[in-house]
Amino acid sequence: MRRRPLLVFTVIWVMGSGAACMYDGWRLALIAAGLMLLLLAVCHWGRTGPLFVFCMLCSLCCSTIYWEWHDALNVSDLELRLPAAETVDTYPVTAQGVISSPVEVDGDRADFKVSLQKADLGFRQSTLTHMKTHAHQDNDQDLKTHDVVMVQVRLLDKSELDIVGQWQRGDHIQLTGELQKPGEARNFDGFDYLQYLRTQNMHWIIKVKGADQAQITPPDGWSLSHILRWNDSARDTLGGKLEQLYTGVHAGYMKGLVIGSQDDLDPDTFMEFSRLGLTHILAISGMHVAVVVGCLLFLCTTLRMTRETSLTVVMWLIPVYVLLTGASPSIVRAGIMGMIGLYAARRRLLKDGLHILSAAALAMLLWNPYFLVNVSFQLSFIVTAGLMIFVPKLMPLLRFMPRWLAGTVGITVVAQLISFPLTIYYFNQVSLLSVIANLILVPVISLIVLPLGMVSLLLSWVWMRGAGWLANITEWLNQLTFRIVEWMNASSAFMTLWPSPSLAWILVYYVVLYVLLSIVKKKSEHQGAAMNNSDDTVPLEGRDSLNSRADLSEPAAVFPLVDQWAGSLRWRGFITTSHYIERYAVRSVIMLLSVVLGALLYTGYQSPSMGGAGLVQFLDVGQGDSILVTTPEGKHILIDGGGTVNFRKEKDAWKERKAPFEVGEKVVVPLLKKRGVHQLEAVIMTHGDQDHIGGLLAVLKEIPVKSVVFNGTLADSDSFRELMSTAVQRNVPIYQAGAERGPWKVDKYTDIQFLFPIFPESGETINSLPLIKEQNHASLVFVLQMNGSRVLFTGDTDQAAEQKILLHLEELLHEGSGLQADNPVDVMKVAHHGSKTSTSAAWLNAWKPRTAVISAGVNNMYGHPHTDVVGRLERSGSIIYQTNLHGEVQMRMKENHIEIRTKLP
Repeated sequence: MRRRPLLVFTVIWVMGSGAACMYDGWRLALIAAGLMLLLLAVCHWGRTGPLFVFCMLCSLCCSTIYWEWHDALNVSDLELRLPAAETVDTYPVTAQGVISSPVEVDGDRADFKVSLQKADLGFRQSTLTHMKTHAHQDNDQDLKTHDVVMVQVRLLDKSELDIVGQWQRGDHIQLTGELQKPGEARNFDGFDYLQYLRTQNMHWIIKVKGADQAQITPPDGWSLSHILRWNDSARDTLGGKLEQLYTGVHAGYMKGLVIGSQDDLDPDTFMEFSRLGLTHILAISGMHVAVVVGCLLFLCTTLRMTRETSLTVVMWLIPVYVLLTGASPSIVRAGIMGMIGLYAARRRLLKDGLHILSAAALAMLLWNPYFLVNVSFQLSFIVTAGLMIFVPKLMPLLRFMPRWLAGTVGITVVAQLISFPLTIYYFNQVSLLSVIANLILVPVISLIVLPLGMVSLLLSWVWMRGAGWLANITEWLNQLTFRIVEWMNASSAFMTLWPSPSLAWILVYYVVLYVLLSIVKKKSEHQGAAMNNSDDTVPLEGRDSLNSRADLSEPAAVFPLVDQWAGSLRWRGFITTSHYIERYAVRSVIMLLSVVLGALLYTGYQSPSMGGAGLVQFLDVGQGDSILVTTPEGKHILIDGGGTVNFRKEKDAWKERKAPFEVGEKVVVPLLKKRGVHQLEAVIMTHGDQDHIGGLLAVLKEIPVKSVVFNGTLADSDSFRELMSTAVQRNVPIYQAGAERGPWKVDKYTDIQFLFPIFPESGETINSLPLIKEQNHASLVFVLQMNGSRVLFTGDTDQAAEQKILLHLEELLHEGSGLQADNPVDVMKVAHHGSKTSTSAAWLNAWKPRTAVISAGVNNMYGHPHTDVVGRLERSGSIIYQTNLHGEVQMRMKENHIEIRTKLP
């Protein structure tokens, strides 16, 4: 610790900031006190001086206070000025400000940030009377503010694309629209846009309809913002050059690789790279900075510059490259480290990479503490630190390889081991082929494709034809890369899905990995020293000299008592015996730690334990249905998958976005992965409407599915046909369900009884299956019984189907078999999102649901749920939960007892 005070100071700073981020109030005070006691104990054990202890305690206290102070300042001026009586989250607004980010146009929407100067929220005059402070104000409603807001301009006509294409950072803007609160997470473990924007110091979104509602004025005179304005223009110019050189998907790929612009990156290409853990290649980072610095130093040497001049020139060119590539946290980290390293090399001062990394981290966290919760920041620093710490420990194990290959393998393996916990925490999937993919493709891309891309871009300014030749070679290499990636992703057998681990699990993983590699390295060094001697034992003086050369950053031995005992035996003459005892002890410890690491991975891979309970999760997927059922034995069933309904006409194709929002890909699949769903026992499609099956295509592509259950009818839609063909291509069995089927025993505690469809509907058939355009009437209706509780699922069934079900149940009752409809159900999923065409009084009277759940979108265009349905449910005595009001609704079903919680209060 005493050799690396800056490293220890930075680590403690991160710990203090992290504690302040996760806790507040008395919990934060308790955690801070515990960290102080732990720090004092470690310092006492390490026999550090009082000055060192004081500095480390200051780091812990100052980081905690600094985070709290910074977080307390992160408030909205507008929110402070809002009347306390106002409870709505949307306000009409006319605002003035300055565009403070590049304008990103995607389909029919333009997004950018605006630093506000004034805002008129258009309050009612009666509300504003108590807010007046100066009688001579020209407009009592104008609020002076320094808020930064996210602006979303919805383009109404294709001609407006040219208008917003001329808007730039630094322009003065006056806009009229609606001021809204960002959406918060509506599902447990879901993405929280509200919290994300808060870490960007933004609290509001202004939504504008039409480019004519925004008046743009170029800036007067010169200001510092012009540097960023010119930088945006330069990035656009470089991107345009790359589009001239490269075609199709290669243009977007090279723009991401060379200048860090991922706006035009093909979503399918990005997804393929993501599955293999290769997305770090497309994020500008230390690899790119190293290539650029190497090229610049070579150029300076060619121009016969002195060493000091070359280092100085390159050091000051690094910030230019950081700006040109977008200034993401990873590139800022690499840029700061590069500048510090070059300055240290020029002055022949600091040469410790961990000190340089610590200085970069501390500088960024002082500039903006919220970097700590940025995924790019976390991965960049942890992986870089891991390479510095763990690669030297792994290299002795790779002595059998050629030196160049050992270095590549060591870096690749360590990078995967270090990034693994964060990868499964944020992305919940790891490919078993990731190490091989990185080992093969990263050297090719970083050492060949990236330099070729940079050279072709530079050459295009002076010799376009020669640049085109290089571009053709690069495209051939890219095509080869894409084919290798696609081939590796062809089988889903190598993809593993992991639930998000806890912070304690992550910390234990790193500790066990560090101790294990430290012991293995020590053992390998001892074996290497023994091989250099002809005797079976190492001479006493040789052993002492070996220990004296050991890395002082590690303990002299991992287990001091074992080492002291073995050393005592050696002094007494029992050299050979102590050697075998020590070797046996080291092997035993290595085996024990390997078992611990294996057990840790096993427990981390398992889904969260239900403790014998079942779980029914009504996901909030907007205007649609999606329910995840987890049985007491850990089997998962997904009932419907939501879906985005698109009413866009062919003439409006220009409005289509590069990566349009899709419920299955953006909501359902991430939630399934985060909850540790390794496999779905079944996907039940209640019927073929888009708002129920649209998201299931992504589920079939991303999650292993054992079976698909549908209502036995065909829907006349492209999405239905694509979904069924995908199931057939993936060899997923498809089963027809209906009232004629007997009970389905899912596990010991769970069974499903289908009630409808009762018989095939008449009409057009295809392969003996009826083609039904109106799918609502043919919805699957079934009762789930689990741990003694009953849940009725109704799809979008209508009142006519409800009447048929009741008549059929009455007939079965007279025959002495079947379900009793007068036996109350504990939970009813209200049909058709609470539409007035369903949930009749007779239906409610038959089932008498104690609890009712309505799945409907917030402010949906259909007016669901209908007031008549809500009224009937209230009169029947049902407790009502609505996803549009409560977000996700979870029901934990214990033995004859149900515990309910909702995401929103």
